[in-house]
Amino acid sequence: MVRVGFGYDVHRLVEGRPFILGGVVIPSDIGLEGHSDADALLHAITDALLGAAGLGDIGTHFPDTDLKWKGADSAVFLTRTCELLQKAGYTIGNIDSTVVLEKPHLRPYIGEMCERIATLTGLDPSAVSVKATTNEKLGFIGARSGAAAYAVCTISSH
Repeated sequence: MVRVGFGYDVHRLVEGRPFILGGVVIPSDIGLEGHSDADALLHAITDALLGAAGLGDIGTHFPDTDLKWKGADSAVFLTRTCELLQKAGYTIGNIDSTVVLEKPHLRPYIGEMCERIATLTGLDPSAVSVKATTNEKLGFIGARSGAAAYAVCTISSH
């Protein structure tokens, strides 16, 4: 049986933080604010996978009230989620994602993000898609106050 999961995450953009997205450090004068490294893309993917398997959400497994996750590398969230899926009898089919932000432009980093996500999940890179778009200068994203990420995935029982 194939199951589908959907994930969404948003973080404020602030000065003085590294900009980490899809497990890749991107040169920028601003970064994403959050309890962990605030990698909105990996958070959205993690939530999509957890949701597809009916295993709750990222806040259930990695709560921002737990100090052990303060400053944590979001790659840990994704790899632990993949382990949970494996134990529950699921295999990931594919991941499709979209990041929405005005700047920095992500095109030069998309391939590296896909490779990193594929490595973390054990997928072939052809099964991982990362797309980027702007919000056409509308809303908080358009004002460069934040960034959002959406992800959808398929999993199947094995």
